[in-house]
Amino acid sequence: VGRWTPRSARGLVSSCQARLPAARSRPLASGSRRNVRPPCRARAVAMPFLHGFRRIIFEYQPLVDAILGSLGIQDPERQEPLDGPSYVASEESRLLVLTELLERKAHSPFYQEGVSNALLKMAELGLTRAADVLLRNGANLNFEDPVTYYTALHIAVLRSQPDMVELLVRHGADINRRDRIHESSPLDLASEEPERLPCLQRLLELGADVNAADKHGKTALLHALASSDGVQIHNTENIRLLLEGGADVKATTKDGDTVFTCIIFLLGETVGGDQEEAQMINRFCFQVTRLLLAHGADPSECPAHESLTHICLKSFKLHFALLRFLLESGAAYNCSLHGASCWSGFHIVFERLCSHPGCAEDESHAELLRKAETVLDLMVTNSHKLQLPENFDIHPVGSLAAKIRALHCSLRQLESYPPPLKHLCRVYIRLYLQPWPVDAKVKALPLPDRLKWYLLSEHSGSLEDQA
Repeated sequence: VGRWTPRSARGLVSSCQARLPAARSRPLASGSRRNVRPPCRARAVAMPFLHGFRRIIFEYQPLVDAILGSLGIQDPERQEPLDGPSYVASEESRLLVLTELLERKAHSPFYQEGVSNALLKMAELGLTRAADVLLRNGANLNFEDPVTYYTALHIAVLRSQPDMVELLVRHGADINRRDRIHESSPLDLASEEPERLPCLQRLLELGADVNAADKHGKTALLHALASSDGVQIHNTENIRLLLEGGADVKATTKDGDTVFTCIIFLLGETVGGDQEEAQMINRFCFQVTRLLLAHGADPSECPAHESLTHICLKSFKLHFALLRFLLESGAAYNCSLHGASCWSGFHIVFERLCSHPGCAEDESHAELLRKAETVLDLMVTNSHKLQLPENFDIHPVGSLAAKIRALHCSLRQLESYPPPLKHLCRVYIRLYLQPWPVDAKVKALPLPDRLKWYLLSEHSGSLEDQA
């Protein structure tokens, strides 16, 4: 401390010294002298443990400042872009100055800490050539920022510097290293913002473990989903890249969160909210669900509160477009693990119809009935054998009770007879043409138009546009 006390440090020292308990004044014996120590020595005794940002200020910050100064950087926080023609033209000479500085300071105290901390600044600014010089002159790749505990690789990802990411990994940085505070890997951080997509792609190309999980069981895919709000942050491309890189759609956290947890939460946010934001959220949920299903995710697994199909069935009027897509894509309308004994789409739809008695002039109930008919038809169209739940009885009331009862009876009749051969052919041909959408594939088949129209569900169409 006595070797170097910058002006900026004096206030810190004074404030720290002020927190120390004041020594009690004692009467001095006759002829005795008060032992008064010099201020700097008193500070050295009072603060024996220097760590974190204090260590930067008191020990190796002068070297960091000198390194930045040799590169023409006075204030990293307010530094103008360094990719301008003037800086690029002078970069060669600046690197020579940096190399000479490092040679002169190579045996100075706290040299490695200084160059390692300067490497963090290079990672932040994306100065790959300067970072390479520091690495060849003793910078430690595992050095952590004393405040955030991020390494240079974490910082390069946060600042979206893909070339710096590659340089650090090529020099031996641990591509899967997690920080000490949040336990986030570089891939986790890259997955959380659309602007970091180039870093995400570079990390995957360099061999990052796409299915590595933190202490909570959260993978990069779950990070990308949880960080999306569907309005300001759309991580659709990040999610696509992770899935194409082999991300496991069955990943589950220790709290039971799945790939559909975020989508279910966002769908709940559309209720009673701003209409424009609700449309944006619905569009995002549709796009992400389509990606997840294309890579094998099952939206109909239990528990029910984590099943996207179950949630959409419970509110089929509100989430009608997404439910249509799920059923068109072959999603099970019963629990895919335990069948109708766990939960059944037929039971949920009729329960919703019977809980809304309505009246003859009630347009909302008529619309609910029309959508229910569509949903039920899609269930029948895409199932080779109808699976109605046990004790499937209903007690409708109101003006539309007769229509609801007739709908229920038609399903009972379908269940009691074996499905026709043409129906089975339609189901299996549509399954063979998965993934969704199958309409264009059906129209391309070398079949008569009449058969094509039979293969096409009357309720399919511009689903994505409606979503």
